[in-house]
Amino acid sequence: MVRIFLFLLLIGNSASFGQDANRLIQTTCIACHNQYTMQGGLDLHNFNVENAHHNPIIAEKVIRKLRSGQMPPWEMQRNQTEVDHLAHRLEKQLDHEARNERRAGSRPFQRVNHAEYARLIYDLLGLTVNTAEWFTEDRISASFDNIADAQEMSATLMTAYLTAASDIARQAIGDKEALPSSTTYSNSPGQSQHQWERVEGAPYGTRGGISTLHNFPVDGEYVFSMRFMSGWGERYEDIDVSINRERAALLQYGGDIDYQGLKDFPIETNPVFVKAGQHRVTATFIRKMDGPYEDLLKPNARSLTGTEIGYGTTSPPNLMHLTIEGPTKTLGLSDTPTRKRIFECRPTTEIEEKPCAKKIISTLAEQAFNRDLTDKQLNDLMRFYSMGTETGGFELGIRAALEAILASPRFLFRIEREPDGVRPGSVYRISGSDLANRLSFFLWGTSPDKELSALGKSGRLTKTKTLSAQAKRMIKDPRAESLATRFAALWLRLQDLEKVEPEEFWYPNYTQQLMRAMRRETELFFNYLVQQDRSLLELYNADYSFMNERLARHYGIPNVNGNEFRKVHYPNAQRRGILGHGSILTQTSLGNRTSPVLRGKWVVEVLLGTPPPPPPPGIPDLEETATVNDGQVLTTSRRTEMHRANPVCAACHKIMDPIGLALDNFDVTGKWRIRENDMPLETQATFYDGSSISNLAELTAALLKRPTPLVREFTANLMAYAIARRIEHFDQPRIREIVQQAEKDNYRMSSLIMGIIMSDAFRMKESLKTTELVATSLGSD
Repeated sequence: MVRIFLFLLLIGNSASFGQDANRLIQTTCIACHNQYTMQGGLDLHNFNVENAHHNPIIAEKVIRKLRSGQMPPWEMQRNQTEVDHLAHRLEKQLDHEARNERRAGSRPFQRVNHAEYARLIYDLLGLTVNTAEWFTEDRISASFDNIADAQEMSATLMTAYLTAASDIARQAIGDKEALPSSTTYSNSPGQSQHQWERVEGAPYGTRGGISTLHNFPVDGEYVFSMRFMSGWGERYEDIDVSINRERAALLQYGGDIDYQGLKDFPIETNPVFVKAGQHRVTATFIRKMDGPYEDLLKPNARSLTGTEIGYGTTSPPNLMHLTIEGPTKTLGLSDTPTRKRIFECRPTTEIEEKPCAKKIISTLAEQAFNRDLTDKQLNDLMRFYSMGTETGGFELGIRAALEAILASPRFLFRIEREPDGVRPGSVYRISGSDLANRLSFFLWGTSPDKELSALGKSGRLTKTKTLSAQAKRMIKDPRAESLATRFAALWLRLQDLEKVEPEEFWYPNYTQQLMRAMRRETELFFNYLVQQDRSLLELYNADYSFMNERLARHYGIPNVNGNEFRKVHYPNAQRRGILGHGSILTQTSLGNRTSPVLRGKWVVEVLLGTPPPPPPPGIPDLEETATVNDGQVLTTSRRTEMHRANPVCAACHKIMDPIGLALDNFDVTGKWRIRENDMPLETQATFYDGSSISNLAELTAALLKRPTPLVREFTANLMAYAIARRIEHFDQPRIREIVQQAEKDNYRMSSLIMGIIMSDAFRMKESLKTTELVATSLGSD
């Protein structure tokens, strides 16, 4: 009897709760989100909380808005208890449905993206390749470049893969018959050439210049020539040409050059002997301290290329181009690290050649394909070997087989095989080998190592305990930095940093080196959170970051010396967490001014996952409201206020603009400031929950009052990257579960990463009909 009473009571309460939730939507939400106004593209006039599982996409959108505090608007004097109850009610409905209908999602077979391709080549051959030589940029979808169904294949791309395979095989094996050729490397105008800037890989005591990895096809003599842009002056410059930081030549430039404006002047070395292989080549200036002359350089960090300078003005030379020509004389083919890796045996007689070739080709192919090689597959590769030997002997045969391996679909595509007898639409557990691939590409951005591969092939990796142990091992491995340089960089849109070009007149100290330092700061910061298993919340409120002297000077932080990055604590609360990073502040600016709109939009879109709809057509840009009728120049705060006066714009800008204004103490390049247009900055604004904010510290505190939306959006993005597909509505209940479990561990990074790895979305898959058949045929014999 007691049980029946409780059951009836629960039913009654459930109905009552549902009625209250629907009443809240009718009285609070419908005015803006109906079939006529559809603010934010959302129509709720037929939405019923009790049937939320019938409209899961709309329900999830409502949940995100409610949980973040963006809706209902704070001006409506909302009852937070009722709002929280509505969000909880919707979540409960959707989570219950997810338990009843098990979904794991699916994806078509996918090709490796260009970053993965480069890493695979490095792991296989020890060669660093620049994929931009052959491929255009990967398409980005849902923030990432590894989303399977967004990856494009074309005849052009396949031709590029064939060309890349040929070039890389030649670089790896070497070329005794190499003909003289010429390759030129160039600096961009934004590359600083001045005293505090040493390029990557250059010897200490040098400044500026060019640093590049170059492949020398054969032992021989090569000539290095440099071209400069320079004005008039009487000072000589010493030019150091080094290979792997060992000096190959020392040249002098300048001195008695007559003034000819900004012209380019070439100099070149005598022939220099270089062994075959990939080497770091640098051409740099020897750093000199000449008192007043150096003082003239420091105010202008950028290259002077393309700048008109009056007669008689002293201007430093800028090394713009490095050309490597050769070989002018070939002297054999010595063993490079790559050749030593490839040639695990050396035939001394003709009868030994074929068995040795089989051994070499089998090793290369099994590592490249991450699978055992069948007899048929080996025989196919041996046919390429035979064709190569007919024209150039044993080594050319290996080169031809390597080229075939690198052009094979088994190398270029990540193919997951479906078990026999699986019905279309059913959920199945992926194989150990496929799970090993998923785990390795997620955490390392490349194929599995021997230990993980062996566990995958044996099937032991599918056991929860083994999978957990391997994941923890891999997170601690240096290769897990891929989570920072790949996942975090894409999620935080660090590639957009290169799209912003701060105007040189206003920001003369913004250089390519500074831009790269900003990006590296963010990558090292995120990698530290992972490696030290810190709380994700430190991403938003950390009182430290990672910087070198160049970046620290830009931020106004003293006592940081040298080019090496290290952990640095901020001296005050002005700068905190990711929103204090130059990489974020600069990418969300325009070339000539800050943009509170872009900065606010970035926060709600990237960190909270609540992107605003596109602006209506015909709305003027913020710059067009820069003056009023009497010509008075306005602050950014006043301009955004006028922009919000348009009712069409107000709903979204009331959320975005206050966030951006709280960050307006940081200029276009992320430097601290207190004035704009010779007027004090106005950064006071009302956050979307009704609280007052005026700086980064107060903005961070307002965001962290509700940590769940931040953690949920991070987890959703990390899951999308891990499983290489977009997040669907049926993934959201599992994401909520991961976040709830991680809360008990203070949102430590390991809790979130491991929660994804242990999820059905990562370990299982739904069967498809057509795309799986294509994948199977590609992977078959």
